[in-house]
Amino acid sequence: MEIIAIRLPILILGLKGVPGFALFRHFNKLYGSVTVSGNAPSKASNAPGVIGVRPIKHPCVFGDNVYGIDAEETERLGELFERFHFGTVIDASGNCALKACECDPARSRLLNYSQGVDAATFAARYKATLIRISADMVFSGDEKTKPNRPYVETDPKDPIHNYGKHQAEAEDAISAIKPDAVILRVPLPMDYAPGGCAGAIDWITYRFRPGRPATLFTDEFRNPLSGPDLCRTVQYILEHKFPAGIYNCGGPRRISLYNVGQIVNAVGGYPAELLHGVPRIEGGPMPPRVGDISINSSKLYKLLPPGFIKPWPVFDWLVPDSFDWHKTFGRNIKDKSKMGSDEAITNLLVNGIDPL
Repeated sequence: MEIIAIRLPILILGLKGVPGFALFRHFNKLYGSVTVSGNAPSKASNAPGVIGVRPIKHPCVFGDNVYGIDAEETERLGELFERFHFGTVIDASGNCALKACECDPARSRLLNYSQGVDAATFAARYKATLIRISADMVFSGDEKTKPNRPYVETDPKDPIHNYGKHQAEAEDAISAIKPDAVILRVPLPMDYAPGGCAGAIDWITYRFRPGRPATLFTDEFRNPLSGPDLCRTVQYILEHKFPAGIYNCGGPRRISLYNVGQIVNAVGGYPAELLHGVPRIEGGPMPPRVGDISINSSKLYKLLPPGFIKPWPVFDWLVPDSFDWHKTFGRNIKDKSKMGSDEAITNLLVNGIDPL
């Protein structure tokens, strides 16, 4: 595949969420100190190499290259494009708060569909490269789709809640507006959000840290990948003449949400009794919950170097082998930097570094 230069400046939307925040940190480290000139008209100021967009009332990410623009402010987003003439747009906008999306369908559509469509429209107008971060929840995991699992990109989408529905509709609209876009369906990126309570690791530790219980489903299955692997994948795509289209972008390991809770509980050293595992039927009807939405990402893997996206967790010895695995695993390790701390979570579960 032909190697190309990443087109600067880069606009990253969705800094409030796990993938957007991870991608902003990654590319800001690479290009944040670069000043780009020549893309914009002479009347415009020079652009920093990376610019991030977050909601106005979410100031957890800040800096001279971070702009507060809400999803409904299409005109202000357009002004940003006109000012900087972005070479690349990485759209990680959206809101996966499932219950909130069910309670306010219009808000869900704004955040999970309209903002992404606006970004694609401007990317097309200004001839920017576009990568859109979508989700695996365009599928239901319903038993009737079991013959399709793990899902491939061409399987029919059958979302069961507003978040999945609006992400699915955004995929179709963005593909029509920007046919050369790359759309990545990302399940459970394992990294941190700036607010400290979004995403799998954040939410679980947010519950455990003050001694609150967390209930996770034993029959909801996903293919998580680490934040660093997502960032390296996006970078690789931007550095190559990558074929446009929709790609499943998950890790090769299928794991339940309860297993995720077990791993975070044990590696973080939290009291084992705080974790509860139940089937989805005990979780109630609101919001609707997906089942087994394991995905096959081989279409993407074939275009990446071998082993580029690693399993999550990286190490086989961190995969639970029983319902009570977390009650004993790692409990006798005295060095908390290696097991039983936030530091261990970051090393083992985000960065994939073995401190043992």
